[in-house]
Amino acid sequence: MPKEQQAPEGGPVRSATEEKSKKRRRLDYPPAPEPLRVPVIDNHAHLDFRDGQVAVSLTQHLDTAAALGVAGAVCVGYDVASSEFSVQAANSDPRAKAAVALHPNDAPELAERGEYDAAFARIAELAADEQVVAVGETGLDYFRTGEEGVAAQQRSFRDHIALAVERGLAMQIHDRDAHEDVVSILKDAPELPRSVVFHCFSGDAELARICNENGWYMSFAGTVTFKNSSDLRSALAVADPHLILVETDTPFLTPHPYRGQPNAPYLIPQTMRLMAQTRGLEDDAGLDSLCQQVMLNTTQAYGSWT
Repeated sequence: MPKEQQAPEGGPVRSATEEKSKKRRRLDYPPAPEPLRVPVIDNHAHLDFRDGQVAVSLTQHLDTAAALGVAGAVCVGYDVASSEFSVQAANSDPRAKAAVALHPNDAPELAERGEYDAAFARIAELAADEQVVAVGETGLDYFRTGEEGVAAQQRSFRDHIALAVERGLAMQIHDRDAHEDVVSILKDAPELPRSVVFHCFSGDAELARICNENGWYMSFAGTVTFKNSSDLRSALAVADPHLILVETDTPFLTPHPYRGQPNAPYLIPQTMRLMAQTRGLEDDAGLDSLCQQVMLNTTQAYGSWT
């Protein structure tokens, strides 16, 4: 039996209040959705985060997900500690794979403290582990970081691109309020990773068409189910079916109608059903077909899950 991997002692805990409204969230996990008949993979989850009224271990997350048709997850790093956790998790349970990186919002702070080079060197060491399938999440985020941090973010993004190329890994991109610069840096790179994945795709139909043209994967999270996300659904409608992935971004972005409650990989079926409807696949056979395609896309992006 795989050794159960707990979240790290003193690891991050999601705030009990909403980011903007500061209203207290419901901290109970949503009810289990109807299982998928064809399994898929959650290609972006932060399983080191604690949320909700009970602590949930990696094994519990993956067991619950498997019972509902979610066969595994990419456990994603965003700093040294979470990247180390992700590698440990992937080595403790074959249903998990790891992604390692420094988050773009952290890059300016690390650079200012003179700690960026050492932190990135540790990420590069972790990326050599055989259970690591991607460098991520990396990219650009101009929502929280002002103009003074742009240069450090862009340097970090380029470093991560080069690392993914060197290691032969996929790359998961965090892109917030930075679509134009993300695309520009990707197009200017001397070489791109084996797979480029826009994690929690946040663009519109125009960005989806750019991804189609370049063979870049678009990973849709619970945000696509939100009532105010018509642009995301328009993007999903025009996305090349061979480039569509699904994720939770656990513990964040819980799909409607449970927005704000704790998220977990077992809730992927909720998002997949909305995705199928958006693609005009209304019946069970249509959902099965989309799940089959998403699973194929996932293994093509990251490799076999065995």
